[in-house]
Amino acid sequence: MNRIDKLFQSKPNEILSVYFTAGYPRLDDTVPVIRELAGQGADMIEVGIPFSDPMADGPVIQQSSTVALQNGMTLRHLFTQLEGIRDTVDIPLIMMGYLNPIMQYGVEEFCHDCCHCGIDGVIIPDLPFADYMRDYKPLGDRYGLKFIMLITPETSEERIRLIDENTSGFIYMVSTASTTGARDSFTDSTLDYFRRIDSMGLANPRLIGFGISNRTTLLAAFANANGAIIGSEFIKLLGSEESVPMAVNKLMGKLLDR
Repeated sequence: MNRIDKLFQSKPNEILSVYFTAGYPRLDDTVPVIRELAGQGADMIEVGIPFSDPMADGPVIQQSSTVALQNGMTLRHLFTQLEGIRDTVDIPLIMMGYLNPIMQYGVEEFCHDCCHCGIDGVIIPDLPFADYMRDYKPLGDRYGLKFIMLITPETSEERIRLIDENTSGFIYMVSTASTTGARDSFTDSTLDYFRRIDSMGLANPRLIGFGISNRTTLLAAFANANGAIIGSEFIKLLGSEESVPMAVNKLMGKLLDR
């Protein structure tokens, strides 16, 4: 069974997924970040593939991508870094990145190498749904990868139900139509959106991302979905703290009030 499915079976609610950019702040930080997050209580990890034009990302993640690329991070090097990661880490790992570098790498080779390294799912924000159905879903089925799709407050009910019927793992609920970035709290309209999606009775679990930065926003996500995804706030800590363990410890203390 895919590790994402196992996670939601064993812990249906209050899932904490953490995103970071591979190769940031230093090229060789990728595996230490994964191990430290897993060791300090993250339930799932999203490994960001750095890209020169990350259109859905705010300035914090954009800057981390720029630094990672300057450090020499490439998709091929990332797969080399992830060799043997399953010897020490057993929580779900997801690759998140844009279509361009994946297509340049070769889509089937990418799926094969994800499977080889023990990656459980893939998030491609700019992947058209029709292309997913035609080309990517068959590859995901072949290599045991969940292709996670995103929805926003503007996504129609028809499309949401189409995604729910044709994907598995979880649905990524983007909290806002704007780019990624930390927020102190969610607006009433955003909370209404959360409640509207909750009332649809979808088959897939849901995780809320974009704007989770503190315990207030984390608890709001927990109250309205199966869990939360945090990215920009952790990237900030990776850039400001003296070490990876200190950055992870500060994140967990801030979110989990410990």
